[in-house]
Amino acid sequence: MMKSRLGALMASVSLSLMATAAAHAADKADKNAEAAKAKDTRPFEEIVVTAVPRAASTLMSSVSVSSVSPDEIQKFAPRSAAEIFRNIPGVRSESTGGEGNANIAVRGLPVASGGAKFLQLQEDGLPVMEFGDIAFGNADIFLRADYSIARIEAVRGGSASTLASNSPGGVINFISNTGKEEGGAVALTRGVDYNTTRADFAYGGPIGDGLRFHVAGFYRVGEGPRHAGYDGNKGGQIKANITKEFDKGFVRLYFKHLDDRSIGYLPMPVKVSGTNANPQISSITNFNISSDTPHSVYFLSNLGIGGDGNRRVSNVADGMHPLSTAVGGEFNFDLSDSWNVSDKIRVAKTSGRFVSPFPAEVGSASSLAEEIGGTGATLAYANGPNGGDAITNPGALNGNGLAMRVHLFDVELNDLSNFANDFKLTKSVKLDSGNTVDFTAGYYKSAQTINMDWVWNSYLMEVKGNNAALLNVYDANGNAMSDSGLLAYGVPYWGNCCQRNYDTQYDIDAPYASVGVDMGNLTIDASLRYDSGRATGSYAGGVQSPNLDVNQDGTISVPEQSVSVIDRSNPMPVNYTWHYWSYSVGANYAFNDDLATFARISRGGRANADRLLFGKVKADGSVAKEDAIDMVNQIELGVKYRTGNFGIFATGFYAKTQEQNFEATTQKFFDRTYKAEGVEIEAQYHYDAFDFNGGITYTDAEISSDALNPSVVGNRPRRQAKFVYQATASYTLDRFQIGTNVIGTTSSYTQDTNQLVMPGYAQVNAFASYEIADGLSLMLNVNNLFDVVGLTESEEASIIDGQDNIIRARSINGRSTTATLKYTF
Repeated sequence: MMKSRLGALMASVSLSLMATAAAHAADKADKNAEAAKAKDTRPFEEIVVTAVPRAASTLMSSVSVSSVSPDEIQKFAPRSAAEIFRNIPGVRSESTGGEGNANIAVRGLPVASGGAKFLQLQEDGLPVMEFGDIAFGNADIFLRADYSIARIEAVRGGSASTLASNSPGGVINFISNTGKEEGGAVALTRGVDYNTTRADFAYGGPIGDGLRFHVAGFYRVGEGPRHAGYDGNKGGQIKANITKEFDKGFVRLYFKHLDDRSIGYLPMPVKVSGTNANPQISSITNFNISSDTPHSVYFLSNLGIGGDGNRRVSNVADGMHPLSTAVGGEFNFDLSDSWNVSDKIRVAKTSGRFVSPFPAEVGSASSLAEEIGGTGATLAYANGPNGGDAITNPGALNGNGLAMRVHLFDVELNDLSNFANDFKLTKSVKLDSGNTVDFTAGYYKSAQTINMDWVWNSYLMEVKGNNAALLNVYDANGNAMSDSGLLAYGVPYWGNCCQRNYDTQYDIDAPYASVGVDMGNLTIDASLRYDSGRATGSYAGGVQSPNLDVNQDGTISVPEQSVSVIDRSNPMPVNYTWHYWSYSVGANYAFNDDLATFARISRGGRANADRLLFGKVKADGSVAKEDAIDMVNQIELGVKYRTGNFGIFATGFYAKTQEQNFEATTQKFFDRTYKAEGVEIEAQYHYDAFDFNGGITYTDAEISSDALNPSVVGNRPRRQAKFVYQATASYTLDRFQIGTNVIGTTSSYTQDTNQLVMPGYAQVNAFASYEIADGLSLMLNVNNLFDVVGLTESEEASIIDGQDNIIRARSINGRSTTATLKYTF
């Protein structure tokens, strides 16, 4: 099977290569005339520095890489970093969680539980988080796009396996502006149809005597694109660097401080009719899937017993609250005899919180009342404008008759600090033949702390947009079964699973080496990496404490009769090691300055971290070898071609992936192997005032084995569409620019059972700018211009055909518009 698929893959890329070669021959006669008037196809000339053995132009690199400039980011109309990633070919970014907590995958590699497991997010070449899928501490929560960015480089597959740890799927690297050219910008952005205000600034340039600097940041406040009823987004960051240049190198220091609160969107109630194969998606009465959220001004406080055993009150408005201060440095020097030495270091002190309501159960208000309070149970408003009033007709509540049992995901990120250092020596040797051989040896060291407390409680809430109220339940005798909307201190509906403490440390050492041969038109490189790591620490689960007066009012309410607390007195040890080899071999052949082809085979690994706890760690703290790491095998064949003002990259890929994971919302483990193959195409066209760039990725993925649920073998992984695509077109006329950006996907399945289909959709964003005066511009930016609904995930695997069903799903945000006044100097 693999041989036949690989043969088909090679054939498809070979056909692409022959077609482009034929096109090149046809165009050769008039190419020189075209080149004189055409714009430069920049991607071919850009120097790739991310996850490659040596810096080289895109044309001469045997990897698939994309580069995104600040001007392009502006055209995408993004509301988060993950919305930028949607515009990178080969990347599937489910960016419906707000400004963080996105699910990000590359080329069919799985996202079984969330985050970015096989993809590493970096700032200036070092990881933001060593593991991209830490539960409630995903790497993108700690990453913000602002005017500090010089460009974003994205390497898919290839040498990412050997030139970074835990990133066999690829690396997305935010590269900072270092002030080579003097200048800056200030901007004020205001929401036109939603409440947000943001101020950005940047300035940098040479100081003198080889010194230069750059500083940038932002601050914003506002409700966010959905009706939360309060300022869900509030905070900002500042980033700075200073560089000292010497005759043969440079030294650079970095600083970043991020203190931000952004609302985190989780699945919400959605109405679905029709059939599993052809579902009709719509909003519930009085709850709009595009613009509403369960967040409410009447649900801002959560009382519970914290990880230290004491009462604590959290603020739901904190949402995703990353608090991180990072300092770093870099030096790079050419030595005698063609030696080069470089080092990068980053130390980040990181903490924060993740708190957001999750609908564990949605049903009729009356049935939920009786499920909680028994036959004859009744409901009343716990707060809000009708606080204390009885609900006499729950079937007509808000016109939908629904209520939801909410599990409040309340996680205290006590410490997610990390350290990383990457030291590298390179020797370049010029052979008598004229060829050049580059030898590289490096050593990577990192440490990642994962210390967090889960303090989850249960509430009952009406299904209503724009400030829903909490609900109280009374039994048939009028006895209160809840307390101000609180059903339980803990989550008994899920077996009181989720009062937890994680207190672990992960240390990684990874020596690596590479050799590259430059023979003019042909370049060959091979690299090898040995990752070894150790996990130490402890974790503690929950225990029920009877008759605990949590709110200290002198009485024991029903929720206080059994309170979930973290069992700190009985921690379980964590003490295991892992090690694995990774390799990557690639070759690139340039037929001429405009046509090249490459091939690469790679094997890389990803160490599993916190998601192994509470199920995969043995009593003595050890972990089975097959659970500790997941390996990814990949093959790539590609072609790069340009003629005049048109350029195209086409890459065929095949990947086989192991996957161990745990999902908090379903309390399930995964133990699988996946296979994926496909073709990724990226194209650019520039002609006079018109610019176009876009991409499309075809992925044929399947679950090839499953140790825990064999019934899904052969199925397509959940949320994996056959096609994802993106395109951006703009037209510039004198001082005016206008354009559109389209993000699209074909249909996929909500779950691995391949029953309920999530329909495909195309989201159109629009932008326009006008230069009022030199340096002063006004920009209008519309996200989701046509207000389409597009589901990115669902908790439910199926519906009952032919009737209205309620599922819990996340959709892209509805239309949101901003205006920006920017002055560049």
